[in-house]
Amino acid sequence: MRLTQLRSFHAVATTGTFTAAAQSLHVSQPTVTTQVGQLEALYKVELFHRTGRQVRPTEMGERLLHLSRQIFSLESEAVQLLRESGELRSGHLRVAAVGPSHVTRMLAAFHTRYPGIKVSVVTGNSQDVLDRLADYSADVGVLAQVARDKRFVSVPYSEHPVVIFCSTEHRFARRRSIRIAELEGEKLILRESGSTTRKAIESALKVARVTPEVVMEVGSREIIREAVAQNLGVAAVSEVEYVPGPGLHTVRLDDAQVRTYAHVVCLSERRDTRMVRAFFEVIGNEP
Repeated sequence: MRLTQLRSFHAVATTGTFTAAAQSLHVSQPTVTTQVGQLEALYKVELFHRTGRQVRPTEMGERLLHLSRQIFSLESEAVQLLRESGELRSGHLRVAAVGPSHVTRMLAAFHTRYPGIKVSVVTGNSQDVLDRLADYSADVGVLAQVARDKRFVSVPYSEHPVVIFCSTEHRFARRRSIRIAELEGEKLILRESGSTTRKAIESALKVARVTPEVVMEVGSREIIREAVAQNLGVAAVSEVEYVPGPGLHTVRLDDAQVRTYAHVVCLSERRDTRMVRAFFEVIGNEP
C-alpha cells in the first residue's frame, strides 16, 4: 500500500465525494478515483458504497478511516514537531564541558534566546568531551584548549587569568599580587597531568626559570582547596574557576601572563545544523 493511496481514501471518506477529495489534495479527480480503486483491488475489499456522486464508507471503510485518522493526525504532529524544531521552539541541546565554570554563562544566554529548548550538560575531561562529540552523544563541547583534530571545529570564547591561591596563614595572604620569581622553592600543589591550568603555570614557571617544590599532584579541585586551606602548599587556579572560602586567599601574578581559555567545539560535519549553529550565534562566534 502506498501512502498516496491511503491519503486519497482518507480524503474521500472525510469529504464525501471524489471531486471534493481531489480539490482538497490539489490533484485531479481521476487520480483520486484511480488510487482508491488500486487500494480496493490490491486487498480485494470494498471501501465505499457509491450512490451517484455521493459515497459513504463501508464497514471496512469505517474501520480503515478510524486508522487513517490516527495516521494522519500523527503525521501532522510530526510535521509540527519538525517545524518547531527548525524554528528552535522545541528540541534538546546536549552539551559536554570540562567544567561548569566555562559553560554556565553560555547556557544562560542560550536559554534566554531559546527558552523552549531543553538543555542537558555532562562534564568530564577534554578527551571525554571529544569522545561524546565524536559518537554523537553531545552536540557541542566546551574545552579549555583548542581541539587539534580535523574532525572538529573549535572557536575561542573567553580567556581567564590564572591566579595563585593560598591559606590565610601563608606569607602571601596579606598581598594582592606577587612576582612569579617568588614561587622559587615554594611548596606547590598541582592538578593532574593534562590539566590546562597545570600546563599554563608550568609553562610560565619554565619561561621564568623558577623551580617550586611540587608537594602534591591532585585531580580533585575539592581536595586541592582543602590542602591549601591547611597550608600544605599553594596552588594555581583559573580565576573563573576559583571559589572563595574560609581560610583561602588569592594573589595575582603581576609580571607573568598566565591564562586559560574556553573554546567551543563541534564536529565539523555538524557545524551547519540548526541547533549547533544557533549555539555558536548566541555566544557570538560562528564557526
